[in-house]
Amino acid sequence: MGGAISRPMTMHAPPGNPSLGADAGTVATGTALAPYDPAKFQRDQARVSRGFWKKLRRVAGKLPFLDLLIAAYYCALDPATPLRAKATLMGALAYFVLPTDLIPDFLTGIGFVDDATVLYAAVRAVSDHIKPAHRDRAKALIQRKLIDAPDSTPPSA
Repeated sequence: MGGAISRPMTMHAPPGNPSLGADAGTVATGTALAPYDPAKFQRDQARVSRGFWKKLRRVAGKLPFLDLLIAAYYCALDPATPLRAKATLMGALAYFVLPTDLIPDFLTGIGFVDDATVLYAAVRAVSDHIKPAHRDRAKALIQRKLIDAPDSTPPSA
C-alpha cells in the first residue's frame, strides 16, 4: 500500500475496574496498543508482591540487568506511572518471579536470557515512563547493598 501513513493504533478491551483509571483498557506495545486484561494485571501484581524481593536477593549477583530490573519495579509502583505502563512492567516483573520459565534460571550463563529479553521488551515499550528518579533509586539501593538483606520485604530507598 504505497503512500499509506503509519499511525499509532488503539485497541480497547472490555471495561474493567473503573478504579484503575482512564487508560485501563489498553497496554502499550510499541506504537500500537494491545488489549489490557485487569485480571491478569492483578495476578501479576500479586505474584510480584509475593516474590520479587525474595528472588532478587537470591539471584542479584548473577543479573547483569539488575539496575534496570529494580528501576522497572520502582516505575511499576510509582503512582504517577500510567496504568498501561504499569501493566506492561508488571507482566515482565511477574515473568522474572516465575519459578519456572522458558530457560531455567539455574543454567549458568544462559539462565536469565529469557528474563532479560522480556524485561528489555517491556522497558522499550514504556521507556518514556522510566524516569531518572526510578533509575537513581535503583542505583542507590544497589550501592547500599540492601539486596543481601535476609527478609523478603522491599527495602526503602
